[in-house]
Amino acid sequence: MRFSIFAGAVAGLLFCGGVQADPVVYTWTGYGGFGPKTAGSTRCPSYKMTVNVTVDGDSVKGVFQQEGRDQRNFETTLGKDGAFKTTAMVGNGGVMDVTGTIKDGENTVLLDGYCRFDAKLAKR
Repeated sequence: MRFSIFAGAVAGLLFCGGVQADPVVYTWTGYGGFGPKTAGSTRCPSYKMTVNVTVDGDSVKGVFQQEGRDQRNFETTLGKDGAFKTTAMVGNGGVMDVTGTIKDGENTVLLDGYCRFDAKLAKR
């Protein structure tokens, strides 16, 4: 009888899609570097940025905020190889290219636009 109850519970989980893993949140705070649009500029290394990336299954949602600026966000899908790529809208109609990797031992995101923010993400 116990086996029947256990088997029914397992079948129910399989039928309903199984147990979902909790979302994983990664974070980074650091300074920018020189981007292709600011070659020779000395302002980017003083720009402080905070990036938070939440991964829920293959869904990737990110929020980033440069110190003293509005918060921005992006959403995309995680590829089979753990890579993702999208763009994020920033002020005055500008965009930043967002690329990254979320997989064992390599959790990164690169924000590339008016400056480059090359983030090595840590689990929060």
